[in-house]
Amino acid sequence: MSFHAHLLAATANERAELQSIPILQRALAGQIRRAEYAAFLGEAYQHVRHTVPLLMACGARLPDRLDWLRGAVAEYIEEEIGHEAWILDDLEAMGESRAHWAGRAPSLATELMVAYAYDGIARVHPLSFFGMVLVLEGTSVALATRAAEAIERSLGLPRSAFSYLRSHGDLDIEHVGFFEGLMDRIEDAADQAAIIHAARRFYRLYGDIFRAIDAAPALREAA
Repeated sequence: MSFHAHLLAATANERAELQSIPILQRALAGQIRRAEYAAFLGEAYQHVRHTVPLLMACGARLPDRLDWLRGAVAEYIEEEIGHEAWILDDLEAMGESRAHWAGRAPSLATELMVAYAYDGIARVHPLSFFGMVLVLEGTSVALATRAAEAIERSLGLPRSAFSYLRSHGDLDIEHVGFFEGLMDRIEDAADQAAIIHAARRFYRLYGDIFRAIDAAPALREAA
């Protein structure tokens, strides 16, 4: 079995748990409120703006034996620069204040996920970042485009309010193939174990962001 296939198999339970979160199921059915969608975008902005710094931190800490990965990290950086601005564009298209969401503090769940990402790179293993890549890109491919279509229909928002979801659903299909090729070149058992461990944690941490949105009383009551 290739390492990528093993990675998917080893994290199957965590992936299924994430995808079963009620607010994600409601999003796919077009049953979330406008305030919940805005909150999702707001939290996405708070973690997406760290993607490039995290990639830089990962690349800087790669050992010489993994020097071949630096080019791939550079490609990811080039691809990801500026994506947080797309999220603010979507919020603005909804009639939301760009400045409000850009200046707002992240939720505890989002802050913890971002902190864990930096900590994993610095304290555990630089390849732990690829556990986060698996979770975020894999979830986008599985859910983003479908959710965008359902939410757009149900809330009557303009197409311009869905550039982040739609672009990431499409972009990440390409990224998944690239990611698979990289993972299948990871042969060291300790490297593999670090990625699997991180992915399991990131499924939980990313899921907690959605659970927190779902549990917020003000969002449940918002029209």
